[in-house]
Amino acid sequence: VTARTGGGTGDEKGIGLFLVDAKADGVSRRGYAMQDGQRAAEVTLENVAVPAEAVFGDPEDGLPLARRVVDQGIAALSAEAVGVMAAMQALTVDYMKVRKQFGVPIGSFQVLQHKAVDMFVAIEQARSITTFATMMTDSEDDAERARAMHAAKAEIGRGGTLIGQNAVQIHGGVGMTMEYTVGHYFKRMTMIDLTFGDSFHHLGKLAEMGGLFGE
Repeated sequence: VTARTGGGTGDEKGIGLFLVDAKADGVSRRGYAMQDGQRAAEVTLENVAVPAEAVFGDPEDGLPLARRVVDQGIAALSAEAVGVMAAMQALTVDYMKVRKQFGVPIGSFQVLQHKAVDMFVAIEQARSITTFATMMTDSEDDAERARAMHAAKAEIGRGGTLIGQNAVQIHGGVGMTMEYTVGHYFKRMTMIDLTFGDSFHHLGKLAEMGGLFGE
């Protein structure tokens, strides 16, 4: 748990990291299902006390560690997103081979072929930036690492939305049903985009830092 131990609102100093027992007095949880089927919980802390050994590192300077953990989470989520994007694209291409319209497979229509290619390109772009972000998780340069994570999250959100929308559109009505896989993948992709800040948030942060290479 992150908690302010000193300083004022907005100060980077004065934030500590604490290990809190979920069953400790004053801790309450309300679990719920999210849109993509994953589980989450609303945790409330009321007058919770922890021993001194529950503090991670410097109780006045825990923000750098918290950011590093979030960066690792972004890299992991980005890797999951690449898999989700690839699955949606594969399902869509397979569907284009068997779904017929006007007596021919819809995959023979050039417009849909272009959409399939756009999806493939988006996957490769996401894969490349995710590989870079994963490599940067071990960087001791906080700004350099942050730029890589902002870039990955921005590209994952953009590419994932493009692929998900194309996948559902090409599938038509069946793509919206609970019984078909592609809609569930798109829901998961949407939740990944919103976790740790959406693509617009990270694109803005990347712009503030001067782009991927800080220029």
